[in-house]
Amino acid sequence: SMRGDFTPGNQGDDIVSGLVSTYPISIEQERALGLDSEMTLEENFPEIYNRLLALSKRLIYKKRWDPQEIEFTFEGPEAHQLFILQSRDMTIKRQDTLETFVPSAELEASYLCRGIGVSRGAMSGRVAFTLSEIKGLRKREPHTPLILIRSDTVPDDIREISSADGLLTAKGGQTSHAAIIAFRLDKTCVVGCKQLQVFEDQGLARLHEHTIHSGDFLSIDGRSGLIYIGRHATQIEKMTPLD
Repeated sequence: SMRGDFTPGNQGDDIVSGLVSTYPISIEQERALGLDSEMTLEENFPEIYNRLLALSKRLIYKKRWDPQEIEFTFEGPEAHQLFILQSRDMTIKRQDTLETFVPSAELEASYLCRGIGVSRGAMSGRVAFTLSEIKGLRKREPHTPLILIRSDTVPDDIREISSADGLLTAKGGQTSHAAIIAFRLDKTCVVGCKQLQVFEDQGLARLHEHTIHSGDFLSIDGRSGLIYIGRHATQIEKMTPLD
């Protein structure tokens, strides 16, 4: 199946930076992520989607290439207006087990919102907005996981992302800078939480009526994209073939 991001009328850099709203490639992806998108490539640009799907199948099933990360652009809705910019082998991490939250009434009551899960499973940790906050929290509680909250990330944020255990961003999709870096560094990551407002200089974020300060506990699920206030127990689950 094809998964990814696209946005009409923008450039590749806009997607990577997480500064524009992106839409899912396929209807299946939209459903799996629990999104209610304004559009999908499959529905709104069917010729482009089918051409991309045909090319992908040819590379993987006929030419026997590994699963591919494909960068593309299109200049109009017709199949011949699709251009492949580059294609490279995709890094696939096989997980036999996954951390999930232990179901409870308290967990359900703590639900805040849903973003796009891009890496790993469930984790609870204290919130940090800056590198100095991360260092301070590490000094006081060296064994407590830390979740970096950002509106979006840029390449200069690599130290902050590396130093934290999890990452939550308000903007971006599955191919944003935050998502790619977190996935490669094997960090728990949820991106594109549109209800999240980040006030880095004040050391706080807002999610609905909740204000989250530096040092507060938050729980994120890097697979489902679900976000909860507070600290919640996790368990190890064996992955089934359907996963």
